Amino acid sequence: MGVIINQEIGEPVLATETRAAIVSLAERVLGAYGREQAEVGVTLTDEETIHQLNREYRGVDAPTDVLSFALEEGDDEELTGLAEPLPELLGDIVICLPFARCQAQEYGHSFTRELLYLVVHGLLHLLGHDHQQDNDRRRMRAEEEKFLMDEGWGRADEE
Repeated sequence: MGVIINQEIGEPVLATETRAAIVSLAERVLGAYGREQAEVGVTLTDEETIHQLNREYRGVDAPTDVLSFALEEGDDEELTGLAEPLPELLGDIVICLPFARCQAQEYGHSFTRELLYLVVHGLLHLLGHDHQQDNDRRRMRAEEEKFLMDEGWGRADEE
């Protein structure tokens, strides 16, 4: 399994501890869903880039905090003669760092907690969760908070 973090913008530079927390949280979520061998990309970008992606892929002409892109692999063709199985490529999560910083201030918690929230939110989308209906929204929010609390990043952990 792998979590690949790609920081496209120079500021803010993520601390080693924050990067480790992203990987740990993603691994916990993937493990809970039986997807330990999956690979996921986390791209940290700016408002202009996420605005463009949001417009192009969702038809929404505005920046946003997080987008998830599931990879469709089509029919699985069996490859023989490989020493190890190929990794399951789950998809990519794109997070707008300036948006995350503003939301952290707005919600009264740390930038790291907001960033981790966005990672788990995006990852749950890749795993099939949605929040269009009230029941789905409540279920997804409960899952997000459970994973954050398990890693010591629950709302109460910051007080």
